[in-house]
Amino acid sequence: MATYKSLLLLLLLGQSWAGAGAHTEAVVCAGTACYTAHWGKLSADEAQHRCNENGGNLATVKSEEEARHIQQALAQLLRSKAPLEAKMGKFWIGLQRERGKCLHPNMTLKGFSWVGGGEDTPYANWLKEFKSSCVSKRCVSLQLDLSLTPHPSNLPKWSDGPCGGAATPRNSIDGFVCKFSFQGMCQPLALGGPGQVTYTTPFQATTSSLEIVPFASAANVVCEDEADSKSHYFLCKEKASGVFDWSSSGPLCISPKFGCNFNNGGCQQDCFEGGDGSFRCGCRPGFRLLDDLVTCASRNPCSSSPCKGEATCVPGPPGKSYICRCPHGYQLDSSQLGCVDVDECQDSPCAQDCVNTPGSFHCECWMGYKPGGVKEEACLDVDECALGHSLCAQNCINTDGSFHCSCEEGYVLSGEDGTQCEDVDECLGPRGNSCEGLCFNTEGSFRCGCLPGLELASNGVSCVVAPVFLVPPAGPLSEKDEGDNKEGSTMPPAATPTPPTRGSEGISKGPPTTRRPSLPSSVPTTSASLHMLASSGSPAVWTELGTHLPMTASHGNPTGEDSMVDKDSVATQSDDGSDGQKLLLFYILGTVVAISLLLALALGLLVYRKRRAKKEEIKEKKKPQSAADGYSWVPDRPESRAMENQYSPTPGTDC
Repeated sequence: MATYKSLLLLLLLGQSWAGAGAHTEAVVCAGTACYTAHWGKLSADEAQHRCNENGGNLATVKSEEEARHIQQALAQLLRSKAPLEAKMGKFWIGLQRERGKCLHPNMTLKGFSWVGGGEDTPYANWLKEFKSSCVSKRCVSLQLDLSLTPHPSNLPKWSDGPCGGAATPRNSIDGFVCKFSFQGMCQPLALGGPGQVTYTTPFQATTSSLEIVPFASAANVVCEDEADSKSHYFLCKEKASGVFDWSSSGPLCISPKFGCNFNNGGCQQDCFEGGDGSFRCGCRPGFRLLDDLVTCASRNPCSSSPCKGEATCVPGPPGKSYICRCPHGYQLDSSQLGCVDVDECQDSPCAQDCVNTPGSFHCECWMGYKPGGVKEEACLDVDECALGHSLCAQNCINTDGSFHCSCEEGYVLSGEDGTQCEDVDECLGPRGNSCEGLCFNTEGSFRCGCLPGLELASNGVSCVVAPVFLVPPAGPLSEKDEGDNKEGSTMPPAATPTPPTRGSEGISKGPPTTRRPSLPSSVPTTSASLHMLASSGSPAVWTELGTHLPMTASHGNPTGEDSMVDKDSVATQSDDGSDGQKLLLFYILGTVVAISLLLALALGLLVYRKRRAKKEEIKEKKKPQSAADGYSWVPDRPESRAMENQYSPTPGTDC
């Protein structure tokens, strides 16, 4: 009782302050919150301090419905100070961005946040796009035309700007809007006769018109029909859990003079008059009268479907008409009438990724894993290297949640995804430089070779001079030689001297001058090399790549009876003759180039000698001439009798 009286005293003391400044504010209550609009050229911080003194904050505008409530409060404020000049007015709301925080164009609130707390909300009503700025604090205000009554279809726009301060002019700001939240609300008091009700709210606002009255508000009732016009005070309080009502019961200011004719006697539904001028309230079928003896409630409170969305209406215990319940995965929202989804992923129920869904959730595995194991939430590693699943060209190594490829020696990874293997050309690197002669790249490796006249040493990289074997003309085989040849020798043994004979093919076989050494049968040869040696006019030496052992050949042996290598050996090595043929072609091309160079040199020398001879001839012509130069000797004629002259004696005369 003491607490109740002290609260009433506090409200009465505040009523005088609120009454003095009633013309500077307007109040609208809806849901579980009240909004107040105020005049005053204050900075944003000063306005927030004024709201905070009475237990609130600068208003939030988190939904279109909340924007309409604030618009109603601003409309009341404009009517209290009419007429106004035609200009755009600005009223602070609780949306600010601290210094050092920058603009986020992709976010609804552009990086701003509400002073009362809360993350980025889905609703916004920006007037225009603004420039990014991080160097100063920015605050948001509502803009509206002060000369026009706000219309529900034209909600006030948001505009950001400087927050104002000691060094900043505040002439552009006209006021601010506050918001106060409560646990619950009471219905307005109903009067059964003439009278006046004045409500004083906990945030020190005084008004006579409220659609709902916030918890802990005081009501001052003055009945006009009473002789002494006494004032009656009532308090909105919580009578049961979630149930808020006034401390009085029955209609107020009732008068036998008016009965049910004035305001239906203050009854919500039916009013019944008595014979003595009294009356009482009643309810229609399906409803019951509540403890205040004025208000009616449905006997089935869920018949009006008060719960929203996923919520289910359940008749409540005595003192509370109904309660709303939510299905699994949801919980009641702040109004206790609707449901919001529960984010189960906040409890980390999954081994890896958790995806929240309306009313539930499901687990997902990272790339490289698959669901499985004892629990559904467990994830097992996927073996990407399993048979038939590997993407690697050669070697595949599985790892936890992934894999990687590797290549055998002589190959390197290639491809955009690093799964292919490409041959390394060792002849272009330091390994190829180790070859003393030629280097030939192969798939995954390389090998060394030597020029003609040289053979590969035992270390596989060096070249040494190949021994030359002189082979005499072929002759008949002795019995011992035939025995040796039968044993698989690739070279016929030396023949004993025999007189020249003529074979079955008509080819003369002369006696050998030296005995030919035989080569082991393991020496490989190619048809190309045999052809070159057979066509040579003198014994030749050939180094085969891969073996690099010498072989010799003598003048033609068309019958093949005395060939250096038997036919079986040649057939065995023909599969490996491709490299020898390539090398032979290389040598032929080299020879052609060398001959061309010699011809060019000889031609140049010939031209040079001709030019030199010409210069010598010109030089001889330019030598100094003697007195006899230009003259020539008359050729000698045979002597004849000199012509007789007139002075010579005539023949037959005397001198």
